[in-house]
Amino acid sequence: MNWEQLLSLKRFGDKNKRLRKEQNETRLGFEVDYDRIIFSSAFRSLQDKTQVIPLSKTDFVHTRLTHSLEVSVVGRSLGRLAGQKILEKHPHLKTIHGYQMNDFGAIVAAAALAHDIGNPPFGHSGEKAIGEYFSLGNGARFKEQLSPEEYQDLVKFEGNANGFRILTETRPGIQGGIRLSYATLGAFIKYPKESLPHKPTKNIGDKKFGVFQSEKAIFEEVAEELGLIKVRNDKNVAFARHPLAFLVEAADDICYTIIDFEDGINLGLINEEFALEYLINLVRNSINTSKYHSLTSTADRLSYLRALAINTLITEAVELFLANEEAILKGEFHEALFDKSSYEAQIKDIIKISVENIYQSEEVIDKEIAGYKMLSYLLDTYTKALLPEPAYVDSNFNKLVLQSIPKLQILEEDSVYESLMKICSYTASLTDGITVASFNKYRGYNI
Repeated sequence: MNWEQLLSLKRFGDKNKRLRKEQNETRLGFEVDYDRIIFSSAFRSLQDKTQVIPLSKTDFVHTRLTHSLEVSVVGRSLGRLAGQKILEKHPHLKTIHGYQMNDFGAIVAAAALAHDIGNPPFGHSGEKAIGEYFSLGNGARFKEQLSPEEYQDLVKFEGNANGFRILTETRPGIQGGIRLSYATLGAFIKYPKESLPHKPTKNIGDKKFGVFQSEKAIFEEVAEELGLIKVRNDKNVAFARHPLAFLVEAADDICYTIIDFEDGINLGLINEEFALEYLINLVRNSINTSKYHSLTSTADRLSYLRALAINTLITEAVELFLANEEAILKGEFHEALFDKSSYEAQIKDIIKISVENIYQSEEVIDKEIAGYKMLSYLLDTYTKALLPEPAYVDSNFNKLVLQSIPKLQILEEDSVYESLMKICSYTASLTDGITVASFNKYRGYNI
């Protein structure tokens, strides 16, 4: 792979090549990507989607929206720092093509901003609810009408692939989704493969999948434009990651490691003094002890340690990225950057505590159970209304359901797979609060 291709400004439908040196410096293409994501309804819905605690009533707990904004800020710093060194190493990118350090930052920031845009309500429990509806629930009735790849898309429903769908989906009057640059789309796709084969290797790019069958054509077009390396020669599509996807992933890793931990402390799920010691272990080489001890409140100490920890991990992530740039460009780097971190032990300790005290806390589990049941019920309601079995075609309840969801329209020419993907994507677009309200409405609990 080469950086000139990887930094492509092309958008869906372009007939002519977009050149960086011809860009308007007051409104660069990669910055337009950021703006389009910010103003999208899918991004706004993240303000009522779970990051750590579903349906939390406290004002300091992160939602998917605040998490995404913070990941984007960290991603921008990662991209700029890496971009500065890449331009020094490959000066022709600047002198001949006009690329600047901030371009790298803008690409990573935009991709990071969108990284959770396809996640359903109630976090990863929501993904499982959708998948298991088709593997274990009433949705299994559609299996014989689908190809193996189409069925796998449903039973392993993936927020990352749904995000790519949201960003690129052509709808009546809207061609190519929100039409981001292909460089940003490439950086967004952490798992550049379709759903089958399932986890064929232990490579980081095979951990999940990043594209549904419905978006396979645009995915291949993006990969070809960017010069991504095809990694398998079988009929199923898979490519090496866009290099900047490693920085998007690192930004996410930094934020959920440090900031979810901070949420756990603020919620009283993790002992404050105990937690501060773990953060001190991470920043021991950079902490100003006199400044730290001058801070009198736990909140101020926590804020100071959080900033130091994020800065420490940003610095190391960039160092790891640059040290492995050649292998990354050859498609031969198969780990997350922090898998090679010198702070791996400290990061694992923090994540372990977060898992035990936050993600597996009674409050989280209880709400995820409720969310799982609600999403399963809504999927059943929507599929029965939109794809009814013969005995229920004239059901008045189903007709009323259809009137209640005008945004969810199945076209005559849609296949069963396309119809089911629309239902799943619509269900995934619901916020936590709207999921609860819809469930209560269809069950007759609210008038």
